[in-house]
Amino acid sequence: MLASGIMDEDAGSMQRMIDAGAGAIVTKSIGMQPRDGYANPTVIELDHGLLNAMGLPNPGIDLYGQEMMLLKKSKTPIIGSIYAATVKDFGFLASKMQQYGAHAVELNVSCPHAKHYGLEVGCDPVLVYEIVSSVQQQIRLPVFVKVSANIMNLVEIAQAAEKAHADAIVAINTVKAMKIDIETTRPILANKIGGYSGKAIKPIGVRCVYDIAQHVDIPIIGVGGVTTGEDAIEYLMAGASAVQIGSAVYYRGPEVFKSVCTELEIWMKNHGYTNITELIGATCL
Repeated sequence: MLASGIMDEDAGSMQRMIDAGAGAIVTKSIGMQPRDGYANPTVIELDHGLLNAMGLPNPGIDLYGQEMMLLKKSKTPIIGSIYAATVKDFGFLASKMQQYGAHAVELNVSCPHAKHYGLEVGCDPVLVYEIVSSVQQQIRLPVFVKVSANIMNLVEIAQAAEKAHADAIVAINTVKAMKIDIETTRPILANKIGGYSGKAIKPIGVRCVYDIAQHVDIPIIGVGGVTTGEDAIEYLMAGASAVQIGSAVYYRGPEVFKSVCTELEIWMKNHGYTNITELIGATCL
């Protein structure tokens, strides 16, 4: 799948990822009202990944819904990512995503740099339970919960989501990080703190998927540093049933979706695997 926040700002960019072979598209995270996000600089490239503090910029659910309607005839599933500060708002946004043609909803309760919309929500198991329960009561779509490695009670949050009948866990969001310009002594990002993505966080993501897989029975979607077929295999062996690709689009281009699938198939053939299900949770057995 295409991960949220990468090449999913409008119908045109999402269609480009569909044409490139993405198995599903996760939209950028959309809120109740338009949001400008943070001032520049918002993204920098580091040695092994990207550090960003965008601040959840988006046009709001109704304007973005018009973009989604342009993809309504697409056979590729569109997963609507939403963020909010209250249980009520999450329910409203989920209903809107269903109205605009989403095939599933991803609840972003783990943005590492958006005050009031991120980790304050996703570190509270009671609140996560209430959000998922409310959303499940208002829509007929699968509900995914995107969690963070930045919290100590990750497994507890995943269990709360499962108890509230979430259909899948998405692990992980970007990792809270910072870069300082030593010549000026100032943080490079305007927001100072950002979220780190890319190859450097893959071992963290794999560990989180593995930990969660020991304690929940619902599917897990692995995300964080998936750049090659072997990266995807690691996540599958840790317990993921699918993976999302984000930063790798920057490094390998839109062709990365087909490339990862091809590399995965070649590895399976060379190692005697005939079905991808044989890989899922292999390390957990």
